[in-house]
Amino acid sequence: MTFRPALVALAFLASVVTAAAHASLERAEPRPGSRLKTPPTEIKLWYTEKLEPAFSSLRVQTGAGRRVDRADGRVDDVDRKLMRVSVSPLTPGTYRVVWRVLSVDGHVTEGEFTFRIEPTA
Repeated sequence: MTFRPALVALAFLASVVTAAAHASLERAEPRPGSRLKTPPTEIKLWYTEKLEPAFSSLRVQTGAGRRVDRADGRVDDVDRKLMRVSVSPLTPGTYRVVWRVLSVDGHVTEGEFTFRIEPTA
């Protein structure tokens, strides 16, 4: 059996495109691990792929696990790579952002990060 170089190259490229299609977290506001003096009113996460709104979620919790977002997490209507959620007024402390998204290619990814609100002097 002989392999045709063009078919082998095509199969390789197809596997690379498929592997790269998962929606990974590209950036976030606030940034993961950041220390803020001014609490945000909204958390925004951008991904590398468009998201399926019905199967993507985003929540924000205190270090003790109490939910502090307003349960309005959503994929942006205009930019489907952006998820956002508004938060209640945040006091000094550490907060955890937890996300689970389904990209339009059908792959689920999830993750979390923390940020901190510093006390005012």
